[in-house]
Amino acid sequence: MRKATSTNAANATFLHAACPMQTALALVGGRWKILLLWYIHRGANRYGLLQARVPATGKMLSQQLRELQADGLLTKTAHPEAPPRIEYALTGRALALLPILTQLNEWGRDARPVAMSH
Repeated sequence: MRKATSTNAANATFLHAACPMQTALALVGGRWKILLLWYIHRGANRYGLLQARVPATGKMLSQQLRELQADGLLTKTAHPEAPPRIEYALTGRALALLPILTQLNEWGRDARPVAMSH
């Protein structure tokens, strides 16, 4: 958490105001967020299914899912069963992101590593 009065916070505020892409990247920029959105879209909408596909710790997986919910990209439904069944679904906001993620996936697949000079 950054202090609201720090230079870092001021820079982040400026970047988000000047460049909406920064806001978009901040929403999906967690290590597993894009992959979680993709898997949920593809039908892995329960915690156990996601845990089987993503090699993140349970704590990290839960944190990323909570952040996606807080940012309005996921909904979480708890079904009153024994054992409890939790399902995640993409919101309209996340569904609007899917064509972009598809293009980003294709771009990434075709991208070639750039030689780094030292």
